[in-house]
Amino acid sequence: MLTIHTADQLLRGDGGPPLPAGAVLVEGRAIAAVGAYEELTAAHPTARVRRWPGVIGPGLLNPDGPELLERSYHPDPREDLGSEPLTGEALSALDMTEARWGASARRGVQRLLAQGTVAVTGPLRRPAVIDAVRRSGLTIEHGVTPSPLRPGADATFAVFDATECVATVIRGRLLHRRR
Repeated sequence: MLTIHTADQLLRGDGGPPLPAGAVLVEGRAIAAVGAYEELTAAHPTARVRRWPGVIGPGLLNPDGPELLERSYHPDPREDLGSEPLTGEALSALDMTEARWGASARRGVQRLLAQGTVAVTGPLRRPAVIDAVRRSGLTIEHGVTPSPLRPGADATFAVFDATECVATVIRGRLLHRRR
């Protein structure tokens, strides 16, 4: 299935100028084409179209993977622990099993996706955390920035409007969209 993601502007991530009314054509897990929306829709009239406000770009690399996912606890909304991540003494007071680390990491990953993050830096050491990150589609990098948007590359990108992340797509899967 072909999907065209379009926004007010497209930043390829290769240092080139922004493309007004740019679009990314996604086929499966890969980018099939990058260009002007009008040209891509004319060439692929049966493709599904997702229109987003703002700017499409390569997505973010979060340099704090271990701190956010292995040294912070992201509370379950059903717990009476608030909504912000717990660290330090508050974290030390919790009984943290591998299962609880995994659940926390899944909630932390959802926060990262909602910020337009497509990769985190490592190294991550906890098996439950590594599993949660891998299952989400996020990649674990070692200082490498996300790939530019170009044909043949993984269909991994984020869309931002003036105030927040609108959508996060990793390898062709829409993993976050603002409600």
